[in-house]
Order: sequence, then structure tokens, then C-alpha cells
Amino acid sequence: MNTINTRDFTELSMMSKSKWKDDELNYYQHALSQLLPYVNAEGLTILHEINKELIRRG
Repeated sequence: MNTINTRDFTELSMMSKSKWKDDELNYYQHALSQLLPYVNAEGLTILHEINKELIRRG
């Protein structure tokens, strides 16, 4: 269950990470990091994109 107010990942995956809210980046970065041993190459790419956007925002 999503306990914070974020948009659905399906919706977010269709838009640039630069348009995601900070809390969405942080939420999905944490979730994907926790699942890292189980994600495929596509999931790893998404995690890298999220991390790059978080670094870009400082």
C-alpha cells in the first residue's frame, strides 16, 4: 500500500523523471533499492535515472 501521496508508477513511467515530484523520486528510489536483487535490466535503468534526477536536483 502506498502510504504517501504519489502518482501510480505506470503513470510516472510514461513521463520524464524531471516532471516527477521530489517525494515520488524518493519513494520509488527507496522501493527499487529495496528490491534491487530482484529487478531486471529495465528496473535497474529506471533506478539509475531516478538517482541521476535526485543528484541533479541536489
